[in-house]
Amino acid sequence: MEKGKGVMGAGRRWAVDFSDNSTAPSSRDIPDPPGFTRASVDQDDSAVSRQKKDAEANWKAQKAWEVAQAPFKNLLMMGFMMWMAGSTVHLFSIGITFSALWQPISALQGVGKVFEPYKDNKVDLLGPKLLFIALNLGGLALGVWKLNTLGLLPTHASDWVSSLSPA
Repeated sequence: MEKGKGVMGAGRRWAVDFSDNSTAPSSRDIPDPPGFTRASVDQDDSAVSRQKKDAEANWKAQKAWEVAQAPFKNLLMMGFMMWMAGSTVHLFSIGITFSALWQPISALQGVGKVFEPYKDNKVDLLGPKLLFIALNLGGLALGVWKLNTLGLLPTHASDWVSSLSPA
């Protein structure tokens, strides 16, 4: 016995062809059941596919907003870690501060890649991208503020000129 051919033979006996290939007038004389028209089947299929596309677009928009709001959680965690590090210059506080600076910079460089899976003609990504950028700029500002509290930013003239007394 050949592989793939069972006892029944070459074809599938259980397969049913629903296409209307008959040209006999007897099959055309039978009216469609009440509530059924042949044109409505195509319209229902297009309506169902349109609904699926709309549902997929809504899902993509919702996920894009969730991704855009993710840096907020990172802001809170990083702020707490900076507060716990204190205001003295030591290895831990400098590491936390540079981590707080590096994460938003790397996130801002990859904005396009972050929102790539959610690209669609029906989904407007401008709002989520702007929120993502704003939250990451807030994280960057938090890192710069921590650098300032540590005294590592040159903000006074005495930081640039050695003959002046410190502020």
